[in-house]
Order: sequence, then structure tokens, then C-alpha cells
Amino acid sequence: MRTAEPGPVHTGTLWAVLATALLSTVLLGDGIGLNVLIVALPAATGAYIAARAAGRRLRPWSAVWGISGLALLVVPALRDAGWPTFLALVSALALGSLALHGSRSWLGVFLGSLGLFTSVFASVGWGVRGVRERMSGSRGRFGVVFRSAAVAVVLLIVFGALFASADAAFADLLGNLTPDVSVGDSPWRIFLGALGLVGALAAAYTAAAPVRWDRATVRPGKARGRLEWALPLVVLNLLFAAFLAIQLTVLLGGYDKVMAETDLSYSEYARQGFWQLLWATVLTLGVIALALRWAPRGGARDRKLVRGVLGTLCLLTLVVVASALRRMDLYVDAYGLTRLRISVAAVELWLGVVLVLIMAAGVFGPRLLPRAVAASAAVGVLAFGLASPDGLIAEQNVQRYRNDHSIDIDYLKGLSADAVPALATLPEPLRSCALADIQRALRVSDEPWYATSWGEKRARDILGDWDPGYRALECRGLGSGDNGDERGSGSGNNGDEHGSGADDPYDPY
Repeated sequence: MRTAEPGPVHTGTLWAVLATALLSTVLLGDGIGLNVLIVALPAATGAYIAARAAGRRLRPWSAVWGISGLALLVVPALRDAGWPTFLALVSALALGSLALHGSRSWLGVFLGSLGLFTSVFASVGWGVRGVRERMSGSRGRFGVVFRSAAVAVVLLIVFGALFASADAAFADLLGNLTPDVSVGDSPWRIFLGALGLVGALAAAYTAAAPVRWDRATVRPGKARGRLEWALPLVVLNLLFAAFLAIQLTVLLGGYDKVMAETDLSYSEYARQGFWQLLWATVLTLGVIALALRWAPRGGARDRKLVRGVLGTLCLLTLVVVASALRRMDLYVDAYGLTRLRISVAAVELWLGVVLVLIMAAGVFGPRLLPRAVAASAAVGVLAFGLASPDGLIAEQNVQRYRNDHSIDIDYLKGLSADAVPALATLPEPLRSCALADIQRALRVSDEPWYATSWGEKRARDILGDWDPGYRALECRGLGSGDNGDERGSGSGNNGDEHGSGADDPYDPY
């Protein structure tokens, strides 16, 4: 499925690959921040040069994937939390691979996001042949370039050292701008340089000779008769409608009445309901996929039947999504926001977006649906990172403390530096207990500017030289066990008002 083997590697691509390898060696060993975007830019440039040399044109969707992938690399530069950063890096790699392949079908979009790894071994030989050809055919010109670069580096080192020793201000500026490369971490930096080299070569090779994953087709399922196909789905729609009617009754009649009749605590009702509804949403998407595979395809009447039945199912499932999010909102309002809760709520919200896209595809056609779903996932990951989930968690829990004096300091002190602006507004000794560990981590951290996130810098500006001192010694048992009833204490005031007692079961979520 790969197009013809690529021609000789372009000189500009070789220089871009070399720049990527050098930047990976120098910058990535100190941590993750703006340096990831700095390293990705020459790699993307090398891939673009290789694609142009192979005669490929930049198509709109390829531009969307490429720009979105680079935009996701802004998240590590802004957020100190590791979990949204990891999600952004993985998504950026998938979008970059998708941009190079340009797939459009369901299978093509899925395999295209992983297809960059299929070019790793072939790209190394391609790059070696390109360097060998240029060294043998243009020995004099390349020799001049390498000698000039070596002389420039020597001059920078010698005169930079002289000026640094002559002026303390210049020495401080030079120290902030140049990476701190030590002998001890040389193997790790060499590995990162090799990783950047191979990654940039694989991207350029893929851009010059992409794999056409769209040619890997999946046979359509055997079309079923109208009754055989529609009857199970109509029954499922009726079940959804009955459930949603009960939900409407609960909403109008009040939650307290339902909990009194079912002997459920407030936490049990909200927590269990959310997880069941989340799984119902996921399974419904699977049902829709299978139903489309075996849908009747006899003519216009069959198309109307499919659109009507599946459109109704999507609409009812959207209401289920809204009900699940409402239950999570009730649970968070009672027991506070956590990383898991905000993550699964974000996933449920994205599943609702996917349902809307499926409904739009039923009206306007399914041609753009695979790419639209992938684009919605990319936008969701980017929005999730930019929203600073750790900051939102801290803000919600601080506000909850102001409302009912219920807070889980043991949980909040494990957040990242993104939570500092909100946690710094707590009264003492809660403030010191929540920020002591974060301040200690910031003090021992000496990462350079390109490996420091904006969230970490903002936390340093807020905390400064602040020392919690003796106040951090008063933290034992202070505000513990209130966040989400996760330790089984049930001490939140808001939860007690709705029937949550100390005998509530342990909640790992």
C-alpha cells in the first residue's frame, strides 16, 4: 500500500533532521516544556521539504492535522501537571502521523495515526544513502560547511567564556540561555538525540512515500431485512425512552423522595448512576457501528428507516449523556472534584459530541465523519490541557470549602504547581499544609527556561521565598477524608444533608 519508493533525500531535509537531533540532545534531557515544540518545528520542516520534493501538495486536512499536532505541543509549555501533558504528547504524535498519511476512512484514520512507526527502519537506510551520496559527490563543499561550523562553535566557546568571566551580568545571561550539559547524563542525551534523529527521518520518509491506509478496506456486513434489523433497535429505543421518562419524573419529583424510597445514600445514587450511564453511552456507540454494518441497503425507504431508527437512538443517548453529566455534577458538588472525575466527565462530554457528529452525518452524509471524530478528539485534548484540570480541581475544592468548610487536604497537596493560585487563597494552616510539598518540589527544581512550564513559573512567582515553617506541622488529620467520601468518612457537610452517613461504602472513584 506504500507509494513508490522515495527519491534521494533532499538536502534541506538532511539539515532539518540534523537540527532536530542536535536540539533533542541539548534540550530534551532537562525535562519537558517549550523544548518539545522547539524540537518538533525542524522535524516538521524536514517532512514538509521531503513532501514537496516528492511532488505532494499540502491538502487542507493535512494542514489541519499538522497545525493541531503542533498546537497540542503548547500544553507542556503551559501546564505543570503530567497527565494532560502526556495525553497531549501522545495525541500530537498521532495527529502528526495522520497528517503525513492523509487518510480519510475509519480504518485509514485509525491506522494512519499509528503508521509513522512503519517507516522507522526504512527511513534510516534512506537517510544514510542520502548522506553518503552527498559526501561522495560534493566532498569539497560539504567539507567547507563542516569546517566552518566547527570554527564557529570554537569561536563561540572561547569568546563566550572570556566575556562571561569579564562581566557577571553577561555570565548570568549566558547561563540562562545555554543548556547545562554534564558528562553524567551524556548516555541519556545521546539516546534522546538518536530518538530525535530517527523520528525526524521517519517523518520525512513518510511524507515522501506515505502508506495509503485507505486501500485497506473492510468488507461491508451482510444487509439484513427491515424487520430483522429494526426490531431490536426499536425495542432498545423504547427502553431508552422509558428510562428517560423515569429520569424526568425524578427531576420533577426531587432526589430526596427517590432516595427515601430506594434506601440509597446521596453518594450511592449519584456515583452508581454516572458509571452505568457512561457505559451505556459507550455500548450504544458500539450498537450504532454494528447496526450500520448490517443495515438494509435496498433503496430510499431503507435509508429513511436507518436514519429514523438510529437518529432516534442517538437523540435518546444524548439525553442519557446529559443525565450522566448531571449526576456527576451532583456528586462533585457534594464531595469535590478529583482527577478521575474530571477525566471521565470530559470523556462523557466528548462521547456526546461524537453522537452529534453521527446525527449530522445521517443528514449530510458520512464522508467526513471519521476525520470529524478525530478532529473532535484533538480539540478535546487541547481544550482539556489548556483548561488546566489541576487548577480547576483546586478552585472547585477551595470554593466548596468556603461554602461548607469541607476539604480534603491530603488529596489537594498531591496536585501539581498548576493548583497553586487557588490553593494559595486558603486560610492558614490549610494553606501551608496544601502548599508545603509543592513549594519543596519547586525549591529543589533547577530546570532551565525551556523545560519549565508557565504553570510552574506562575507558582514560583506566587510563593516566592515563602516558607510554611511550623504551620506545616499542624497538618496531621486536618481536613482529611472529605474529598468525595473516598476514604469512607462521609464528613462533608453537603453530603450529610442528602443522607450520606459515616457508614457509606468505600469509593475508589
